[in-house]
Amino acid sequence: MSYTINRVIEDADFEAVDARTRKALADHSFGVLTEIDVQSTMKKKLDNDMAAYRILGACNPAMAWEAIGVEPRVGAMLPCNVILREVAEGIEVSAVDPVSSMSGIDNPELTKIAGEVRDRLAVVVEAI
Repeated sequence: MSYTINRVIEDADFEAVDARTRKALADHSFGVLTEIDVQSTMKKKLDNDMAAYRILGACNPAMAWEAIGVEPRVGAMLPCNVILREVAEGIEVSAVDPVSSMSGIDNPELTKIAGEVRDRLAVVVEAI
């Protein structure tokens, strides 16, 4: 079982894919709550160079509300991370698979919600 939903955008500009990703997320009722520029952080903290790598913490408030309602501690696993990273072929976009990441929580209602979020994130990734 893969733990991410992936797509490579070939011959693309990193910032352009970032903008497309944010738009696709917004178009499907996700907001970006957090952003981590991993490339910049590694350079600043460790003086290590790496290809562009950004983590967007995406949240669909209605789905998060529903998930917290059936499993109050699930917030430790939110938001849903979406990464953008430079690869040889272009820019890879990877969204977490909530079903996989929450598989250790024995709650059938949460599993159902996670499946709905996974389906929505798959549509987002395809729309980029």
